[in-house]
Amino acid sequence: MVENTSRLAGQVRVVGAGLLGASIGLGLRARGVDVVLADASPANLRLAIDYGAGRRETAADEPVLVVVCVPPDLTASVVAAELAAHPHAVVTDVASVKVAPYEELQASGALLDRYVGSHPLAGRERGGAISGRADLFVGRPWVVCTRPELSRTRVSLVESLILDLGATPVEMNTVAHDAAVALVSHTPQIVSTLMAKRLAGSSDAALALAGQGLRDVTRIAASEPELWVQILGANAPAVVEILRAYRDDLDQVLAALDEPEAPGARRALAEELAAGNSGVTRLPGKHGQEHRFSQVVVMVDDKPGELGRLFTEMGEIGVNLEDLRLEHSPGAQIGLAEIAVLPEAQRRTIDELSSRGWRIAGS
Repeated sequence: MVENTSRLAGQVRVVGAGLLGASIGLGLRARGVDVVLADASPANLRLAIDYGAGRRETAADEPVLVVVCVPPDLTASVVAAELAAHPHAVVTDVASVKVAPYEELQASGALLDRYVGSHPLAGRERGGAISGRADLFVGRPWVVCTRPELSRTRVSLVESLILDLGATPVEMNTVAHDAAVALVSHTPQIVSTLMAKRLAGSSDAALALAGQGLRDVTRIAASEPELWVQILGANAPAVVEILRAYRDDLDQVLAALDEPEAPGARRALAEELAAGNSGVTRLPGKHGQEHRFSQVVVMVDDKPGELGRLFTEMGEIGVNLEDLRLEHSPGAQIGLAEIAVLPEAQRRTIDELSSRGWRIAGS
């Protein structure tokens, strides 16, 4: 049974029925919102409707909000068309670059007093409506690109959408947004991709040794090349600036490793590694908090129900599981569950789990 608990009062139109569009539709429908779907592909549209992300449009529709979820190279033209077709609606988009679409809209002469650009920092390696999830945005930041001339009422409507989907609104201007995502999203995509490229010609024997570290580094390399060509092209200046600094760092490492016995080589390498340690400490904790967590690594037998039992017993001992990472090598009879807990709960967690028969790595 659907309960109408939405902050939005009115109909929402979603243009583009891929991963983000379908996920928005699923999340809003779970709150009782009337979601109208549109897509240039009839097949994509039918699939998203079949999954329950919304319904077909009708001539009587009057959306209060339009969410444009199309590739970056189409964002500006579709936003302009939606502004013209729905003169009483606020129009937002979810493109991962904001400067280029806004400049294109300005050049087109479109009236932009009802346009509020936005970008959810959420996604999956797989695309399409089939991968849509109602909880895709829960706990994730969602940037709202404010401008001095925008009315607070129109910005608040987009923020209501964000809150309905469980995300956290973050207000930034377009330039600050593009610089930020170049650092935390776009450049990591390139680094991950280039590392994964090294695997293509590797032997099966070498890849059989791969652990969780390599999987973590290369996870996002499975993303769609066609989409990323557009994203990187639209945000090229910001990405290039970071990549040049990255290249300089890599040159330092190469120089040190070319002659590891040369005076100062080991110090240079140690300083680069230490700088990485410092960078990692800047990452915020769960939900953007500044908490730093302690790790407990639990050996989990490779049989049905064991991971569920671990979760249950964590609840029974009254310790919150702040984060979780799983590692399991092919053919191994155990997996490793690396659980993050508050530092003050680490000792109690180890003692309590050990007393219940769990094997704790390193203790």
